Amino acid sequence: MTVTLVPSLPTLSTPRRPDPLGVLGVPGEINLDHAASAPCARAAADAVAELLPWYASVHRGAGALSRRCTLAYERARQTVADFVGARSDDHVIFTRNTTDALNLLARALPAGTTVVTFAGEHHANLLPWPRGSVRLPVPDGPGGAVRSLDAALAELSRDARPGLPVLVAVTGASNVTGERWPVAELARVARRHGARILVDAAQLAPHAPVDLAALDVDYLALSGHKLYAPFGAGVLVGRADWLDAAPPYLAGGGATSHVGAGTHEVRWATGPARHEAGTPNLLGAVALAAVCAALAAADRDALHAREQALLARLRAGIAALPHVVELRTFRPDAPRVGIVSFVVAGRDSAEVAAHLATAHRIGVRDGLFCAHPLARRLLTEAATRSGRDDLPPTALRASLGLGTTETDVEALLTALSTLP
Repeated sequence: MTVTLVPSLPTLSTPRRPDPLGVLGVPGEINLDHAASAPCARAAADAVAELLPWYASVHRGAGALSRRCTLAYERARQTVADFVGARSDDHVIFTRNTTDALNLLARALPAGTTVVTFAGEHHANLLPWPRGSVRLPVPDGPGGAVRSLDAALAELSRDARPGLPVLVAVTGASNVTGERWPVAELARVARRHGARILVDAAQLAPHAPVDLAALDVDYLALSGHKLYAPFGAGVLVGRADWLDAAPPYLAGGGATSHVGAGTHEVRWATGPARHEAGTPNLLGAVALAAVCAALAAADRDALHAREQALLARLRAGIAALPHVVELRTFRPDAPRVGIVSFVVAGRDSAEVAAHLATAHRIGVRDGLFCAHPLARRLLTEAATRSGRDDLPPTALRASLGLGTTETDVEALLTALSTLP
């Protein structure tokens, strides 16, 4: 299959190295589904290609190949730590993806921990938590989220279970609407009430810098496949004490410091190794780190400004179509990343997505986006706001990112305006 870079390579008259943040793609196909899985960045592809001839075991061999791979793996860990502003005593644990990372933390919670989430979360941040978790209603704005959390934590502090841990688990940016949540303000509320806070940064990290120390966040999770490194890696970053005190997420080789002759004569390792049993996903870790390094070296302000211009054009174009209604939780001017969900009145969303793909070679997502409680609520709200009774029960989502062009956005708007 032929691949190309978007944007295109420079002409021969101005030779230079390919942009590490250029993305691979198929000519003629318009990919507006970055929020599900982003395309592969050149930095990730090059890092994997460079390491593949050396591929060998990690932490398990004395040969030159194994030593090089072990070094690459641990360098990747440090690069990711730097990218998210991890503190010196934080653990960076490689996982499969954000869902895996959140399930790991759920397994590591001290006994009796109460988890507080909002109903606007992705299923990955709704389903892993233990019984007794508190799910707050979807707020009407960032200020409402802060006030709701403050009230909930105050109520928990008056509960009959004083001294037991509380974890607040929130998204950094909604995978349905792209709206950014007030993470710093929520972290301050959590800290004031003695609670810890986790941020699901799967959708935020590809679009904006994230700094654990600056935000005063305890834990953060993200996925490589949403960060232009589609090689099956994610991370959980955060405070060591809960992670070192918990049973290993997986039991097996690499997670132990000693195994005796008896069945239960086991001493488990501390640090990331405790939860990384088995042969690690070296290529995924290296690919993720390569993109993190490329983004860290890039002009993030310029990338943000470009994305926001594309997003503004897309939202304005959708607003101008009388049969299309955007979904939103907060006010229209709330800060957001490059994600827009919408419905086409009188049309089944799956059929519209299929038409866009076959007739226009445009890829978007349809459904409820693994955030069923939020998506259903927003569909009801969209019907009320628009005064229409012919909106479908599922939605469409267009998501932008590196490589998205003005032409791509205009192609989608034209296709929506000319639906048969």
